[in-house]
Amino acid sequence: MATLFTGLRLDRRTEVFLDLESAGGGGISQAFGLAGFTNLDVVRNPSLGAAPYVARAYVRYTVGMDGGTGGTGGTEPHAAELHALLPAVPVRRLSVAAGKLGTVDFFDLNTGGSDSHLQFMNWTIDNNGAYDYAADTRGYTIGAVAEFHDRGWAARWGEMLMPKVANGIEYDWNVAGAHGDNVEFELDHGVLAGHPGVIRLLGYLNHANMGSYQEALDAFAAGRDTVLDVAAHRRPGRRKGGAGLTFEQDVGRGLLAFGRIGANDGRVESFAYTEVDRSGEIGVTWTSRSTSRRDRSGIALAVNGLGTQHRDYLARGGHGFLLGDGALTYGPERIVEAYYTRGVRGGLSLAFDIQYITDPGYNRDRGPVTVFSLRAHLDVPDPAPARP
Repeated sequence: MATLFTGLRLDRRTEVFLDLESAGGGGISQAFGLAGFTNLDVVRNPSLGAAPYVARAYVRYTVGMDGGTGGTGGTEPHAAELHALLPAVPVRRLSVAAGKLGTVDFFDLNTGGSDSHLQFMNWTIDNNGAYDYAADTRGYTIGAVAEFHDRGWAARWGEMLMPKVANGIEYDWNVAGAHGDNVEFELDHGVLAGHPGVIRLLGYLNHANMGSYQEALDAFAAGRDTVLDVAAHRRPGRRKGGAGLTFEQDVGRGLLAFGRIGANDGRVESFAYTEVDRSGEIGVTWTSRSTSRRDRSGIALAVNGLGTQHRDYLARGGHGFLLGDGALTYGPERIVEAYYTRGVRGGLSLAFDIQYITDPGYNRDRGPVTVFSLRAHLDVPDPAPARP
């Protein structure tokens, strides 16, 4: 996978970003048979190929609000990052971003598990598995996000386009009946004295041409359908909602504890991310405090589950865009992942990763399976960073 990140700071309020990307490979079993798939950077439809595409193209505008209280002039320094170019931002501010972007560039972020390049690789550790967030096959969408930040807390709202079909590459532009609503509240306060921490509470509601597992089951049982297929029972404007909570807590000496829990309406088909209706994870990471080399490591446990109707659909021979064995002896999918990433030099890092998965695809008749990965990552630094 290769990504070219480009950004331009137009003034002290406006940033423009354009990312070009190429992602190839089919993954284990052509990315089929696991809910918590082992590599977040693998595109779920190998037939798309590795031709470069526009991953992100959006503008963000940030304005200070009256009453800021932090730092000189009510501002605070802001370290330059791939998608953050302003050297300082108002403590009390409103930011609006619009264009092509990733929903999880803004929502469900977690310092311990959100970076598939240098941290964990599993889908349901880097993201909340039950967050069926609006996205095309490659993980991006078109939308707008508004964020309000104040000292100690933040809130954000996002409206996104949904794909036309489950795991589809084309967007549904009928925004009256197809869109994703996202809201998140963030509290920046640790539970350990002198150590920062964050809690984020997430809610979302998707509107799309989605199918009902129960309608598919009923039609098959009554003989109206000869094949059990949730896609045959889609209805425009159907709703699917869910909620999640993520936390992170610094514990000192480079150690960070983190976790997520989430649940969604398992009666409506999984549509955009992965086939998970209930998910929980907990883990710990370590980051070297050396300024010359940023070594890091981590270990996490994720447990994924299905709602009753989704489970019955798969047990009776139904297929989703990721799962379908023709039968199902149900068991929660459990994943333990550990990694060690060693910084070498010049932006190069090498990593070893191991994942142990029991009841893959929620099927007790399969697995367990152990997946080993070697990973090389290269960041090419900006030779001339923008001046304040």
